[in-house]
This record gives sequence, structure tokens and C-alpha cells, in this order.
Amino acid sequence: MDSLAKLQGTVHSLFRVVVGLLFASHGASSLFGVFGGAMGQGGTVPSGSWPGWYAAVIQLAGGILVLLGLGTRIAALICSGSMAYAYFVVHQEVALHPLQNGGELSALFAWAFLLIAIVGPGALSVDALISRARTRPATSPARVEAA
Repeated sequence: MDSLAKLQGTVHSLFRVVVGLLFASHGASSLFGVFGGAMGQGGTVPSGSWPGWYAAVIQLAGGILVLLGLGTRIAALICSGSMAYAYFVVHQEVALHPLQNGGELSALFAWAFLLIAIVGPGALSVDALISRARTRPATSPARVEAA
């Protein structure tokens, strides 16, 4: 059990990185046509179109922030909300259950980002580096004057 407990922090951070990378990849595919393009159909979403273009911007920017662990809680909360919106507005109109309406990814991303927003970025993150730097005491030597 102790060996698993030692891995908890690393796995926590790796979970955040993987979720952020996958989410950013969705945004990049929709905005730039990479990885098969928008919705795997090639091409991009029209600039400024609602809600596709805005969702793609949230996916790319939010995914990168979460991947890096920078502004993690806020970025993850926004990402979670955007996926909840996608599920309830786009997918639930088709059917209630995610397997019937194609909303599994939206539901999983919404819950994964909510978890990240609640538990935070983990030790291996830019947020953690900034926090450690802020709490580190000043190490400048005291100035000694001759009397």
C-alpha cells in the first residue's frame, strides 16, 4: 500500500497532463484542421461561429493551461462548464443516456475537469512551482557593517 501512496502525486499530475493534452488536441483539430480536422471530418470550424469556434478556443487554451498546471483550477472549471454545456445543449436533445446521444466524451471531460478543479493541479505543475517560489524565504545574506 505504501508504494501506491508514493505514486499518488505523480499519477495525479499525469492525469491532469493527459486530460489537458487530449482536450487541447480537440481544440487544435477544430481551429487548425490538424488530427483529422473538425469533428474528424477535415477542415476547421468557421471563425466566430457559435458555439463551435468558442468551444474550440476554450478547448485549446484551457487544455494547454491545464496541461501546464497554470491557473489550473479556474481553467479546469471553465473547461468543465463548457463540456457540461455541450452535453446538456447539444447531446441531451438526442437522448438522455450518453451512449445513446454520443455525449460520452463531453460527460467524461466535464467530470474530469471538475475533479481537477476541486483537487488542484498536483505537485508537478507550474502553479506548484509558483507557490513554492512565493513561500520560499529570502536567501540574501545579511549585510554586516563595520562599526
